This record gives sequence, C-alpha cells and structure tokens, in this order.
Amino acid sequence: MTKKSPITVAHGDGIGPEIMVATLKILEAAGAQLEIETIEIGEKVYKRGVMSGIEDKSWESIQRTKCFLKAPISTPQGGGFKSLNVTVRKSMALYANVRPCISYHPYVRTTQPVMNMVIVRENEEDLYAGIEHQQTDNVVQCLKLISHTGSERIVRYAFEYARAHGRKKVTCISKDNIMKMTDGLFHRIFDTVAKEYPELTANHMIVDIGAAKIAAAPHLFDVVVTENLYGDILSDIAAEVSGSVGLCGSANIGKHGAMFEAVHGSAPDIAGQNIANPSGLLNAAVLMLQHLGQTEVAAKIQNAWLATIEDGIHTGEIFNPQVSAKRANTTEFSDAVIERLGKLPKYFPAMVASEEKQMKLPDIQMPKRGLKKLEGVDVFVDWRDRGNVAELAGQVKSLSNSLKLSSIDSRGLLVWPEAIAKSEQGDHWRCRFTPANDTAPVTHEQIIQLLQSFLKAGVEVIKTENLYSFDGVRGFTVAQGQ
Repeated sequence: MTKKSPITVAHGDGIGPEIMVATLKILEAAGAQLEIETIEIGEKVYKRGVMSGIEDKSWESIQRTKCFLKAPISTPQGGGFKSLNVTVRKSMALYANVRPCISYHPYVRTTQPVMNMVIVRENEEDLYAGIEHQQTDNVVQCLKLISHTGSERIVRYAFEYARAHGRKKVTCISKDNIMKMTDGLFHRIFDTVAKEYPELTANHMIVDIGAAKIAAAPHLFDVVVTENLYGDILSDIAAEVSGSVGLCGSANIGKHGAMFEAVHGSAPDIAGQNIANPSGLLNAAVLMLQHLGQTEVAAKIQNAWLATIEDGIHTGEIFNPQVSAKRANTTEFSDAVIERLGKLPKYFPAMVASEEKQMKLPDIQMPKRGLKKLEGVDVFVDWRDRGNVAELAGQVKSLSNSLKLSSIDSRGLLVWPEAIAKSEQGDHWRCRFTPANDTAPVTHEQIIQLLQSFLKAGVEVIKTENLYSFDGVRGFTVAQGQ
C-alpha cells in the first residue's frame, strides 16, 4: 500500500467549493493516496478582520504538509487587504511559478492550434514585493527589486525544467532596453547560465514583442522564463490564446513546499450554479500528483481528462456545437472524467507515467563582494507653489560646499540645468549631488550635513538614495536627456 501524502486543501470562494469538490472526487476515484487537511481561507477570513486572509492555524497545516491545493479566492478591494496568493508564495518561499499552456485544438476553439509552452515565472520579487509609498500629493512610487540570487535561481530552474522534461528551447523575456539595471541583471544572468546548457537553444525577447509573439505565434516558444509581473501577464495571455483560461493549472514550487492552483479567479457571478469548469484546478492537481511522485495516478487522470475533451463533453465556456457532443455542468463533467479513468486519448498524445529526470537545483550563492564606492546622493523633494525649477536649483545648490548640485529631474526627465523639454508641472523633484571636487571621495557625513541643510532651509526631503559604483562601474542611471 502506497503511503498517503499529506496535503492541505482550501475550497476558496465563488466557484471554488464546487470545482474543489469535483476535483477531489476525481482524485479519489483515480486512487490518489492523499491525507487531506482542510482549511478555510479567503473572503470569510478577511471579513473576520484577518488582513492576510489566512489564520495562524491554517498556516500550521500548510507548514506541516508542505503541499497546498488551493481553489480560487476573492480578495476585498482596498482597505489594506493583502493578496493571499502573494502572501503564501512569499511566506513559503515558492520562488517558481510554472504554468503549462497547451492548445487543445480542434476540440477547444483557438486561433493558435499549435501551442505547447511552459511559462516559468519568478514568484517573490520584482514589483510584486509590494513596496509602495505616496511621496507627494501628486506622486506615488512602487519599488522594483531584482536580485542576483533570485534571478539566478529562477533561470536555473527554467533550464533544469527544460532538460528534465525533454524541452528544446528556453526564452528569456525582459525589458532591459529601458530598465537597464534591473531587467539588465536578469538578462545577463540568463546569458551566463545558458552557457551551461549547450544542448538547449537560448534566446531573449523584449517583453512587448514577446507578448505579441505569444499571442500571434506561440509555436515559437517552448519554455519561457521571466520576471514576476511580466510572467503574470504573459501566462494569462498564453492561457487565453490556448482557448480558455479555465483549462490551465499552475504550480508554485519552492525548496521546502509547493502550492497548486487554477489560473482563473473565483468568478462569483456564476457561483452556486454548478456550471463552472473544474479543469483548471484538476490540471493543477495533476501537477501536484507529479510533484508528490504519484505519476501513475497523474497520468491516469490526465489521459481520462483528454479523452473527455475528445469525446466532446464540454462545459459551457468551451462548448462549440461544431465539435461538442454535450454541454455538461460541473458534476456531469467530473463524472465523465471518472467514467474514462483507465482510457487513453485517441488524438492527443497520452501522458506516460515515467520517472522524470532529476532536476539539479543547487543552493544559489551570493555574488562576490565588489569594490563599492559612494559617488553621491539623490535627494527627492516635495516642492510646489514656491517658484519654478530654476528657483529650486538656486536654493538647494548653495546648501553644501563639499557636494554640488549636478542635475534636477522630474520623474526621470531632466529639467535642470539644460532641460530638453519643459516639464515644471509637478511637486516631485530629484536633486542629484556629486562631489564638488571630482577627485574627492564622498562620505556619509557629507550627506548627513547636506540633509541637515535642507531641513534648515525648509525644503522637504521625501527620500534619499545613495549613489554607488561597483568595481568602477556606475550603479545608477542618469536622467532622460542627460
């Protein structure tokens, strides 16, 4: 008797309970060996005043089982409520989001009949770190954080995934023509790691053309690796292009745990009507069974599901009179999958319950320490209704003898001393200070004295950012037009 694998299950909100019941019924009928602990998350928990949407006792279950099968949930708008998905991914260190996107033509309507790609998305950093501040009446900021270790870890995962699953190509997608430091780091690490996998084709695309190609020519892609925000957007584009977001499941993988979920949301408008498609959550459960080593059960379910699709048993959102034999509700669809357990698809390739090659995922080391030199400071100020930029420059450039005001920009666009464009409507200005004597080093004491001078002058400082070079390479960008 196979030892049962402990998992934590959450039925979620909206259509979540219906599709979870259907999915668990199929798993049980297929012989999945699972020891299930059920927790409550989402809307009801939020309404009890738990801003994360998950209580401590539920965390204890997830930390104990290290495997979480989650139905969609609803996050209340505004009010400081945190995304539960992001919270779970970050708290469990689930750094890799893996989303297979496959076209099921001709049984599911799609404009792209040849499509079989996997998007590997970095899951913990980028803009989804959620570090935001309102700095002035007019300007808010969101910090984009990209690390060497986080980038290398996800890039290595993508190449190892491709090797283990017999894939041939890995494509990196970023926007390093604009964000030369953050996305540039991601791209450079991709190029470095790619050299260790000579049997795999490696290429890079800028995110805008990459998104267009995924929508128009998905056959060009095999495995895609990208940052958090781009991955979120691109995976939904790919899922929709495949025919239906409702068919796609995803895996969130970390070193010490995993979470599996459907790509789609809770769809409260159709909740309780028994018409939702459980396929996305079921396909996520198949990924879970593979993760748990129950590959024979995973293959049995996947092949039965494919046979059901081939037989034209379709829920409403993919029903097409030209190819569908029956418009099935949630219960009827899950029963049809159970009836076909043990059968193989005739048109689609059957899943084979073979052992996958072991993925080699070493601990990622911090980069070597470089020669770090302080080169100056950016002082961000809230300045409004007190004159034009020339007057601001006239006031602040005399605030320090050891550091000189070298430029002022408005949200990245140079406005002083030689502005390429007139842009003086605003209240958010970056004043860059560099050494008055180019040969003199900059010290933290000079920066503190400068900020004290701002305080005495009544100029409101909202943020500072020290400027560094590393091994002689500038670690900061210049303003547009500079």
